[in-house]
Amino acid sequence: MSSFRYLCHFETENGDRFFANCTSTRPVIGALVDAYSTYEDLDQGQNATTATIAKLLPPLPKTNIPIYCVGLNYRSHAKEANLNVPANPPVWTKPPAALASPNEVIPISRFCASHLPDWEGELVFVTSRECRDVTPEEASKYILGYAIGNDLSCRFFQLPEQSGGQFFYAKAFDKFAPIGPVLVSPDVFTKERASATLVTRVNGKVKQDTVIGKDMIFPPERVLSWMSQSTTIPAHTVVMTGTPAGVGIFQKPRQLLKDGDQIEIEISGLGALKNGEARLDFGESKDLV
Repeated sequence: MSSFRYLCHFETENGDRFFANCTSTRPVIGALVDAYSTYEDLDQGQNATTATIAKLLPPLPKTNIPIYCVGLNYRSHAKEANLNVPANPPVWTKPPAALASPNEVIPISRFCASHLPDWEGELVFVTSRECRDVTPEEASKYILGYAIGNDLSCRFFQLPEQSGGQFFYAKAFDKFAPIGPVLVSPDVFTKERASATLVTRVNGKVKQDTVIGKDMIFPPERVLSWMSQSTTIPAHTVVMTGTPAGVGIFQKPRQLLKDGDQIEIEISGLGALKNGEARLDFGESKDLV
């Protein structure tokens, strides 16, 4: 049994950071909650205080380890990309600096903005403890909870002639992994998981809409098992499990992110992750390609 139902990580007005066990998938800014300065304190139910939520943060016990990502994990996306379904989950990572918070405006530099920036609504899970060589049957014991993520990508750098087929560079830019708004315990999400839908809206218009269980190829347990073969996966590792059809690059006509776009990704049982996009001038930016 998990020590939380809806794990929230937040900041107060004076910048202090706390964890809380919220009552729903929609933490309320301005709410006064029982708060813990560390996830370990919340897990053990000790050293509680009260604090007011001023700003949501990624609902993760740790934010200093790489984020794992999975590609081609939805039949609909493989079809729209005209790619074959692989025998095993394609896996790569994003660096910790890619993390971004719920409601955060994502800074897209001129360099990124000019190289086909795109969205990817995704189901995310987080590991509960260190693991290695786990089987799919064992994997559920190592999942701490589920959340929503956006695997933001610069599609230009995914082109084979640009990267040789690897995805890391296209997806590893700062703030290219918003996650939230809460981490939902498996005990709670299991009631929704079989029929859970994923819907991505850009400026209020639906772009992605699927039933996860019917469209996803490799479920979280299979993904974690594959990742962990001969590889130590740290406790509290974030895993983004892939995206369905409806990304911008395959819209007709093609649609890519632009200044001021608003993205909302909703997964039933997990809430809604909202972010805005903004191109910021970080000084002179030369086109490298």
